[in-house]
Amino acid sequence: MTRSTARLSVILGAIGLLSLLTIAGVGFTQGHISDIRAKPVTACGPEQPAGTVVHVTLSDRGNEMMSGSTVMMVSLYASPSRVRAGDVTFVATNAGALTHELLVLPTPRDGVGSRALKSDGTINESTSLGEASTSCGRGPGAGIAPATTSWVTLHLSPGTYELVCDEPWHYANGMYQSLTVQ
Repeated sequence: MTRSTARLSVILGAIGLLSLLTIAGVGFTQGHISDIRAKPVTACGPEQPAGTVVHVTLSDRGNEMMSGSTVMMVSLYASPSRVRAGDVTFVATNAGALTHELLVLPTPRDGVGSRALKSDGTINESTSLGEASTSCGRGPGAGIAPATTSWVTLHLSPGTYELVCDEPWHYANGMYQSLTVQ
């Protein structure tokens, strides 16, 4: 075997190993391997949601950094992110290990992600149009427990809205997304 063939074999072997780890649900972060598979979700949700359904996945995972401390990564993903005006049912599923919630607010003047934080790491919720934060239930509550779902139905006019999780420091760490209503 020539030197270039040997190098090619090593490179292809490494690519194959990374592909297998990816298929198995293992990811690399900060030089460490972390399990990023979502938790199984219980079978709860609205029986017959009204209007357009927007599925929102709320998630988190810890990443161990080289210093030994753990940093929590949070995310909010809504699909679709563009809907027609009228009744919209938001079905929020917590695929993480922390408690989450979903609030629907008009987009602030400075854009999505620009809300001021209070000293406790939350935002001012006074302009909220609706909330899904009851584990296996509709509307506001104490938060969506891991592996459960909450939902809320709102009648939305055309415009841009901000979907957020307002558990302490979640918004500050990027747990928001824009929703366009046409």
